[in-house]
Amino acid sequence: MNSVSQAPLILVTGGSRGVGAATARLAARQGYNVAISFIANESAAGAVAADVEAAGRQALAVRADVADPQQVAQLFAAIDRKFGRIDVLVNNAAIIARQARVEDLHFERMQRIFAVNAIGPILCAQQAARRMSHRHNGRGGVVINVSSASARLGSPNEYVDYAASKGAIETFTTGFAKEVARDGIRVNCIRPGHIYTEMHASGGEPGRVDRVKESIPMGRGGQPEEVARAILWLASDEASFVTGTFLDVTGGK
Repeated sequence: MNSVSQAPLILVTGGSRGVGAATARLAARQGYNVAISFIANESAAGAVAADVEAAGRQALAVRADVADPQQVAQLFAAIDRKFGRIDVLVNNAAIIARQARVEDLHFERMQRIFAVNAIGPILCAQQAARRMSHRHNGRGGVVINVSSASARLGSPNEYVDYAASKGAIETFTTGFAKEVARDGIRVNCIRPGHIYTEMHASGGEPGRVDRVKESIPMGRGGQPEEVARAILWLASDEASFVTGTFLDVTGGK
C-alpha cells in the first residue's frame, strides 16, 4: 500500500480488547494506520498500539468515553493532529451489564448502556461525517457499526437492554447510510454472534460461549479475528457498492 504517512487511517473505538483489538491488529497488517480509543485498560491499549507499530504502521491510542461528546471531539482532534485524515470508523465500543431480567434492570444501567452503545456511535459518526463527506470537502470514507446477533434474538433473561441498544444502532445504520450515500460515505453494520471475548465476564458468565455453543449451527463459538476479517472486508474497496447492509458473523445462529 502507500507509504506510512499516506496510508489510510482507521479508527476503532473500544480497540484495546476483543473484536476491537483484533480489528486494529488486522488493519495494520492490511496497511492501515490505526487509531484506537479505550476507556480503562491503558496497558492493553498500549499493547495493541505496539503491535500496530511492529507491523510497520503508525498508531494512536486515546482514552475517550464515546458517550461523552467532549471526549469524542477531543479524540477526533487528536487524530486530526497526528494523521490529518480519517478513512474508516469502526464503532465497536460497547458495554454489557450482569445478566438480569427486565424487571430487575436499574435505570442508571439502562441509561449507561444506551449512552455508550447507541448514542456513542452516533456521536462518533457525526465527527467522521464532518471529515469524510464530500459536502464538507472530504474524500469519502466508510463507517462500520458493530451490532450483535442479540438485536435479532432479544437476549431474554440476560441482556434485553443491551439487545435493545444494539437494535437502535441498527436503525441508525439504515438511516445514516441513506443520508450520506451520495456524500461518498458507505455505512454498514456487522452482527457478531457468540464470540470468545472478555465481554462475557462483564456479564457475569465468562464461559457463556461454551455453554451456548451447541445452539449454534456450526457447533462452536467465533474468534475475534473472524469478525475482524468481515469488518475489514466491508471497509475495503471490495465492498464498494455495499452500503446500508447487515453482515451476520454468527456461525448460522
